Amino acid sequence: MGQSEESNGEARRLAAIAACERVLANPPRPSIAERLARLVQEGSEAYDTSGPVDMYGDEEGVVGELERRTAELLGTEAAAYFPTGTMAQQVALRSWAGRTGNPLVALHPLAHPEMYERDALSVLTGLRTVHPTRDPRMPSAEEVADLDEPFGALMLELPLRVAGYVLPTWEELTDTVKAARERDAVVHFDGARLWECPTHFGHTLQEIAGLADSVYVSYYKSLDGISGAALAGSADFVAEAKAWRHRYGGQVFMQFPAVLSALAGLRNELPRLPSYVAHAQVVARALREGLAEGGATWPRTYPDAPHTHQFQVWLPYAEDVLNQAALEQAEERRESLFGRYQFFEPRIPGLSMLEMTVGPESLEWTEADVRAAAADFARRLP
Repeated sequence: MGQSEESNGEARRLAAIAACERVLANPPRPSIAERLARLVQEGSEAYDTSGPVDMYGDEEGVVGELERRTAELLGTEAAAYFPTGTMAQQVALRSWAGRTGNPLVALHPLAHPEMYERDALSVLTGLRTVHPTRDPRMPSAEEVADLDEPFGALMLELPLRVAGYVLPTWEELTDTVKAARERDAVVHFDGARLWECPTHFGHTLQEIAGLADSVYVSYYKSLDGISGAALAGSADFVAEAKAWRHRYGGQVFMQFPAVLSALAGLRNELPRLPSYVAHAQVVARALREGLAEGGATWPRTYPDAPHTHQFQVWLPYAEDVLNQAALEQAEERRESLFGRYQFFEPRIPGLSMLEMTVGPESLEWTEADVRAAAADFARRLP
């Protein structure tokens, strides 16, 4: 397929999704005008916008307010706002390396720094990594205890996104943290999606964050903010993090649009996350049942009962076959199960996967709605 044909195909697909009367998950991206209008409305509801704009993240203005609210929600002494999570985590892990005197970080090979940061930990900070396990799950306490090299920090991604947004049990998590402590290591949580974890763990954000020495959270992955992240921990750790933030170029002149959207996310989306997590289990079950009813071979969601409001859908068909069926359904029925996301073949040709994110638009779909649409989708497969 030539570049123009590919562009035309993508334009057709996005137009079909935009024309749908309802989309179950992964809805179309809003226009700039829509996002600006929403920021004006929701930002003013979350913060007094009559004050001056921020300048280099001044602590008495809107940035400081976001940092204070984040620390309060996580139960930490302080928090620092960062323009990106990649920067925040590099700062956290290099700070701990300096404090412990050990540049070795134990983490999962599917964790974000190993998968999506272009080796920044080693290239920019000189840190090394070691992997307690390669299985697509959290490392166990035994695996952490049995590592054959002394490590300064254990980083746990909660949930582990690439493995299927999976979480350990509360007992497994506390045991793994304890094992790291017994190795004289500090514990850092990659909590990009920590906001939706309390439902699975049965414990509050403060209780979860309280297990770690430092926590990173994102403001756009779960809270639908524009961008940005925070690093939370003790007051002295956060003060050091802010110094490194400056060195890394994170002292942005004005940050109020992203910060306002983060405050709006804390106000509006955070209380809704438990309902998304609960509905994700309904959606996953209905998808499997509807796909099977329509004749799809071996429909699978992973996990079967999602740990968060995100999960994977697996089907033993080529990606082009699945994406064509999704396009036809969107154009003919004006409804879409998978929204703007497409199936892809991650490891084995003919076995395709897609990630689902259950959000506010998903709550409009009943279990019967999902099952019927999934059956219709499956009937379009060969």
